[in-house]
Amino acid sequence: MSVLPPVLPSGPLAGPLTVDVVTDPAAWDREVLALGGHPLQLWGWGEVKAAGAWRAHRLRLTAPDGRAAGLAQVLVRPLPAQFKALSYVPRGPVVAHRDADDTRTVVYGVGDDESRAAVTQAVTEWCRTHVGGVGLTLEPDWPAGTRIDLPGRRYAPNTILYPSTLILDLTKSADQLQAAMGKSTRYDIRKAGRSGLEVRRVTTEDEVRAVLEVYKETAERAGFALHSDTYYLDIHRELGEHSVLVAAFADGAPCAFVWCVASSSTSFELYGGINDTGRKARANAPVKWHAIELAQRAGLVRYDMNGLLNDGISEFKKSFAQHTDELVGSIDVPFSRWYTTWNSALPTAKKVVRKLRGR
Repeated sequence: MSVLPPVLPSGPLAGPLTVDVVTDPAAWDREVLALGGHPLQLWGWGEVKAAGAWRAHRLRLTAPDGRAAGLAQVLVRPLPAQFKALSYVPRGPVVAHRDADDTRTVVYGVGDDESRAAVTQAVTEWCRTHVGGVGLTLEPDWPAGTRIDLPGRRYAPNTILYPSTLILDLTKSADQLQAAMGKSTRYDIRKAGRSGLEVRRVTTEDEVRAVLEVYKETAERAGFALHSDTYYLDIHRELGEHSVLVAAFADGAPCAFVWCVASSSTSFELYGGINDTGRKARANAPVKWHAIELAQRAGLVRYDMNGLLNDGISEFKKSFAQHTDELVGSIDVPFSRWYTTWNSALPTAKKVVRKLRGR
């Protein structure tokens, strides 16, 4: 699955970018994968969100020489009354690279300073012109400290995805990755093969439904809300091969799982859960490790555990490494005088933001 993204020629871009709306799913995914983009920029993720309140627009930013300078899947959600709409780019935009010597930046879709500025400004102006509303929120898959030259930007007070996370470097060997784990995590992984657990990827819709029963038990125990079954089945259907659901089975029934989406560079955790049987079998660690192994075998270079909070789930995630990672966070560009009200004063706005986060 992994490919080395192409690069733009070195030197200035030599002119403004052209913005085109892509309507061909296969063509869009080819470009996202070719540029090493995040899985939340894949066509299927936009379709999952479009089944609800969002509309998805796929923008190709083309350099004067005809090559893609960047890509942005823009999700637009209607808002009540004077707020009108919110534009949102999850883990994007994806920016083409222009320096073949820096292979780490190539796979991240971060690009160089000039390309990044040109792409973010072009996306912003498209959203301002074609959507309007309260503003635009970007949540790029870029390391903290990445320079962002975007007029009018400000760091958002309300995030949708969390900037603090843990990203494993899959270019390391399995031994190196396990050496960074906590002792009990390594033990649980090694024990799985002797405990009768079957850990494997789930591919059929019937098994996805069985896994969702585990998720419902998890949600009831932990006290968080879930989407409808249809939402999760849409992920399975729309993302296809890019949906990677790994589960542990005890006596033929799933008891723990982790659900990722994957691009050519990155595996990104969406959901996970465990029932009482899985907890007794200590199935969480072997399930996550198998998902990491699958990503590594596919040639991916990053495994993102999708957010760290001050909770038990985050402590478990941190048992897989001795570091944490920080992304640039949420970046807002206000389009309307109602932006401040949207973020700080209106209770309805706050409720919508919490709903956007989902689970």
